[in-house]
Amino acid sequence: MESEQFRRSWPFTGVVLWMCLALPASAVAQDEGARLSALELLIRSPQLGGSDIPRDLPGPPGGVEVPLRADASTSSGAAMAGAQAVSATTLPDAPVRPSSGDASTPGLSEEMSPGGPEGSSALLSEAPRTGVSDGAPLTLLPESSPSRSFQVLPAVVAVVPGLLFHGLAPAIAGDGQTARRLFAMEGAGLGLIALGGVPIALTGASRRTIAPLYAVTLAGFSVFGISALANLYSVVSPTFDPGVPAATLPPLELEMGYQYVSDTSFDYDHFVSLGAVARLDSLKLEAVARLAPEDGNAQVRFGGAYRLLGAPEQRRGDTDGSSLDAELFGLYHRYPTEGFIVIGGDLGLRGRFAMSRVSPALAGSFAEASIGMSLQGYSYPGPVSDGNLHEQLLYSFGYGVWLGRGGPFKGEAMIFYDHRKDGFAGGLRTFGGGVVGNFGLRGRALLTETWGVAAEVAAGGALVGRLSLIYALGGES
Repeated sequence: MESEQFRRSWPFTGVVLWMCLALPASAVAQDEGARLSALELLIRSPQLGGSDIPRDLPGPPGGVEVPLRADASTSSGAAMAGAQAVSATTLPDAPVRPSSGDASTPGLSEEMSPGGPEGSSALLSEAPRTGVSDGAPLTLLPESSPSRSFQVLPAVVAVVPGLLFHGLAPAIAGDGQTARRLFAMEGAGLGLIALGGVPIALTGASRRTIAPLYAVTLAGFSVFGISALANLYSVVSPTFDPGVPAATLPPLELEMGYQYVSDTSFDYDHFVSLGAVARLDSLKLEAVARLAPEDGNAQVRFGGAYRLLGAPEQRRGDTDGSSLDAELFGLYHRYPTEGFIVIGGDLGLRGRFAMSRVSPALAGSFAEASIGMSLQGYSYPGPVSDGNLHEQLLYSFGYGVWLGRGGPFKGEAMIFYDHRKDGFAGGLRTFGGGVVGNFGLRGRALLTETWGVAAEVAAGGALVGRLSLIYALGGES
């Protein structure tokens, strides 16, 4: 996908290339003294294999590592490597003259070093060394490039009043691009909340219109919440190197662990957690089981996701991790003590968006959202009625970070909101008497090519905590 910067710069690039190809240039070759065109000079450049070595090497702290020897035995290969290294950086304007041919000052002009060849030797002897002995390659220290650093004031502002005015913190940090885009996201979120919430209030939450209006309202809250979390991330991210999505994930992962549920409605709270994930190109199959040995309560969720957009997890390569999946899952939950069973199915879409597309300051993070519908049936002793069937809107969103930076360690962590109310965490009752979903934090990481860990904490009508061990099969060797 072409970036905005590329689309703006390609006309200028085309003009420059046209000038190089079509217009004559009054240039004199350093070695031959002949008048050459700009295209010929370009062909003779170090990037295209030419031997025209820059002679205006800057002193410290500018420049890059350039292998030079203090004696006259510098090989042409070392000089060529130095020229190619120098060509990768922008050198300050300085007079460039042909080499005097003095072997004691290879690649340096007499004009740039006072005192002619003696000055050049002095310059070499005074150049900062990087732990090498006499006669070994000398290294010019690289010029420090401007980089973002952590600032206390923007970090404080990101919380108060930044949670209400998204983009304020990066604006104070001097990042105008991130500030403008986060303010735009916040405005879009507030607009969606008003677009869905106002009609809900005017219609008295009519069952005929509540579903689409509720979805629009939840979408507004998700955009608002993501921009708030991105506001925090943008000012905290300079304290660490951003993570990257794993280039590939194992075709099969098995999971086993322990889950604790604190719910006043049930006497049992200890569960065995089991799971399996199989990745088959664009198709991902998943099965999860939660079993309470002391009571026999058992929940099984199984299904899969098909990758509609984005690279599959098993061969993601250098992509940024953005994706869109279609999901289909079945659910079976048995309550032996209470005497009923829940059977249902879920259908929906789940998307993930790399936040580096919003701003470079958000590199290493991603936003995720899902929407769908669930249809469930309840089986219990007694006559069947309309209350045995139940449907609900499924919606979730989160903001996460990638944990790996290449190598065997790969993973992610995400803070999320899940609007589902029939899970172990249930729903959270609001001050107005309504019920919303649950909030939580989850993460998983492969510590080696074979072993990893997964953890989750969620709070709604109940508190849920889970810790599992992951065993991967068929990963990278």
